[in-house]
Amino acid sequence: MPAPGFFERQTIAKRNTTLLVFLFTLAVAMIALAVCIVGYLVTRSETTGLPFHHWLLSSHGLITAGAVILLIVGTSGIRWIDLAGGGERVARMVNARLLDPSSQDPDERRFRNIVEEMAIASGVPVPQLYVMDNETAINAFVAGYTPNEAVMVVTHGALNQLTRDELQGVVGHEFSHILNGDMRINVRLIALLAGILAIGQIGFFLLHSSSHRHSFSSGGRNNGRGVLLIVGLALAAIGYLGVFCGRLIQAAVSRERERLADASSVQFTRNPEGIGGALYKIGLKSGYLEHTSHASDMNHMCFGESTKMAFSRLLGSHPPVDERIEAIQPGLLTRLRSRMRDLPADQVTAAGTRAPEQTSGFAGSTGFSQQEETSIAATTGTVTQAGELYASKLLNRLPANVRELLYTRSGAVQLIYALLIHDLRKDTAGNLLKYTPEAMVLRPDPALIRRFQPTLEREGDSIRLPALELAMPALRKLDPDERQALIRQVATMAEADGRITLFEFALHGFLQRHLASDSSRAVPVRYRSYRNVIGDLNTLFSLMARAGTRNQAEANTLHRQAVASFADRQGADNLALVEKVTVSSLRDSLGRLNQLSPMLKPAILDACAQCVRHDGRIAPREYELLRIVADQLDCPLPPLS
Repeated sequence: MPAPGFFERQTIAKRNTTLLVFLFTLAVAMIALAVCIVGYLVTRSETTGLPFHHWLLSSHGLITAGAVILLIVGTSGIRWIDLAGGGERVARMVNARLLDPSSQDPDERRFRNIVEEMAIASGVPVPQLYVMDNETAINAFVAGYTPNEAVMVVTHGALNQLTRDELQGVVGHEFSHILNGDMRINVRLIALLAGILAIGQIGFFLLHSSSHRHSFSSGGRNNGRGVLLIVGLALAAIGYLGVFCGRLIQAAVSRERERLADASSVQFTRNPEGIGGALYKIGLKSGYLEHTSHASDMNHMCFGESTKMAFSRLLGSHPPVDERIEAIQPGLLTRLRSRMRDLPADQVTAAGTRAPEQTSGFAGSTGFSQQEETSIAATTGTVTQAGELYASKLLNRLPANVRELLYTRSGAVQLIYALLIHDLRKDTAGNLLKYTPEAMVLRPDPALIRRFQPTLEREGDSIRLPALELAMPALRKLDPDERQALIRQVATMAEADGRITLFEFALHGFLQRHLASDSSRAVPVRYRSYRNVIGDLNTLFSLMARAGTRNQAEANTLHRQAVASFADRQGADNLALVEKVTVSSLRDSLGRLNQLSPMLKPAILDACAQCVRHDGRIAPREYELLRIVADQLDCPLPPLS
């Protein structure tokens, strides 16, 4: 069964958010009811033997229920605020180390190369990379609220026990979570589970306190010990109910997403034995995280189960490993077992399902025929074969000194200036570089800028957006004030000559989208039909029609065809080609179109692609225009051949 498309997965993610809220509310109600039952039994004699339903509505019952709900919601709220730092906060929570881009460790360099290839091939910024040095098990996870600030964390065991193909399968699985919108749910689930488990933690604390009092009381005369023991036992028992509810929520929200991520990984890498081999090794050794106290909290986020639990088939956040392998490809488990038996015991971990080692490129990218031309929307949020080959070749062509520059804050900033002045005359470029912001890291450095010029000349327009994606981890290291200053600096330089080109608009929009203070905020769905945004569609299609044609008559015809798919006949007749689309009007229109329901966006992308494909090809600058639209609609667009 093929994996659902990007827009379907986005819809599933939004539906899972609703499910999560419902299950959390249900769990809070169950725990509050259980505590009220305990309170009723303890205070029954004091309330003249009222029936439970009457007691529940009395002051005792309402105070008890309110206190429990306040405790759970308050604990979740505190954890929610604590996790406001997004993916980086989660990485620090598990004591993961930020991967040094200049690391010479071959396993770490291989990991970074795989992630960068996948990022370029899928059209998303490169996530920040972290390693859990103390964990020898095989596991990984991604965290964050949006792809703009995603982090990817792997264990040391995953780096040194998996082959390149297997590690690539794991990375593909995690990229699926980035593209599908799963990360926000995962981080929120940590906060919600903290509240659900709070009652049990209080119960265990009271049990410990009663035991402590007993040890130091004289002759066991401490009357408070018995009360503490009873209350502690009751709350601990209710805590187990909370644990059960929490695990049930994890399983309900996570299992289907894990199956989708496995299928997407195979779709991305075109190598089922890669992810299958990684899962098989987890089955042999387990993926349990032994050196973090948050293993249970992280269980639903990880590639494999991160902690051992009872009733794993019912409460596990992931389907059993054998089931996952067979779901990837029937008969794969048998082949992997046979291959492992043929290897010496000391080579199972080191070699496993090793295919011929590659220095770059996606496993299995050869031997697969190029797919028939398909819609642009169908490639959104995925990895195409052409994108794989392009990403691999691009990284191999980038000079080592240029690539290293992109990993530093100053180098990433100078790349932006190099892109801004690349097509300008020397005198104009020199005037732009005279703008000197206060922050030292943002000041133009002509020497560094010149180091980018040969690569930009050789690769042309097609290198511009991928280079920005590679530079994003370094740009995210800028302080919030520096980020805002950089965005303002780009706007000032773009407007200095009195006109803004489409690339300048794309560059400023890209930085605004990925570095602004609200870049991690999810855009709400406000429109569920095209009716309220038909004027914005008219603005967009006017621009695209002009970009894809050479004369007014062709532009009018193409515009009319594009608009006709979104408005009734009378409405389409009233929508004329906009003579001049300004940058501000385009920005406003794209902002409103991004508030459409996900399932309404693919038709817009396909209509835009139809316009620029009018002459039978998509030029690099036309592709950049498509990327502007896709990026502003939160639709990662892979490279096009």
